[in-house]
Amino acid sequence: MSQHPRTNALRETLESGDVALGVLENTYSPTVVELYAALGVDFVWIDLEHGGPSPVDGGRLEELLRAADGTDTELLVRLPDTDPALVRKALDAGVRNVFLPRVGSSEELEAAVRAGRFEYDGEPGRRGMANPRASRWGLTDDYVTSEDESVVVGVTIETQSALDELEDILAVPELGFVFIGPLDLSVSLGHPGEFDHPEVEEAVERIRSAAIEADVPVGGLGFGMDDVNEKAENGYQLLNVGTTTGALQSAVTGWLDGYDGE
Repeated sequence: MSQHPRTNALRETLESGDVALGVLENTYSPTVVELYAALGVDFVWIDLEHGGPSPVDGGRLEELLRAADGTDTELLVRLPDTDPALVRKALDAGVRNVFLPRVGSSEELEAAVRAGRFEYDGEPGRRGMANPRASRWGLTDDYVTSEDESVVVGVTIETQSALDELEDILAVPELGFVFIGPLDLSVSLGHPGEFDHPEVEEAVERIRSAAIEADVPVGGLGFGMDDVNEKAENGYQLLNVGTTTGALQSAVTGWLDGYDGE
């Protein structure tokens, strides 16, 4: 019995020009992912660059993915490296949205994006043919076409070298989005932690305007909902509004501060 191919609500949102709001789930808990999906967030960001399970641990990825299956919430998985083998591994586990860190050149990015596709810019891609979870173990109808139509591979612009190659990076075929990383960008520009430094702010604006001009969706961090709303008005389509640990800290601190006892 064949299965219908999976869709990708996040890709549909980006292609329609709408805004997707998500949360960084930094406890790596399937239960918390399931809760976020029940609450209706557009995406849950799983960051394998700075923490979490090994990116080659397909079992752990599958547990996180299953927590959102059957909902309109998508996982956005940031890999720790641009290695094409990691891209293929994540996609075969069933990840629809891959997020690449610290890309230094358009050639490096193109190799990673090509690894996520069976056909790429009119040429053969570098995605491997197998019957993994992404294909429902070989049961999905028209797997090759549906994969290429649903997968998103995006990139973080967060280094001086990426800034130097910005136009070429934005021209990479099938680039799903660019995510502006002001924190790591501040380090690369020599102002670590000063994401409000004029040089960092100038770089952020350069990336934002160039991406919009190139018709590539823009993502970023929201520093409070006023900032989220302002960024959405300025063309951002992918916005992280907070973290699990941040939400817990805010809620618990509020509870404790509201206690009238000694």
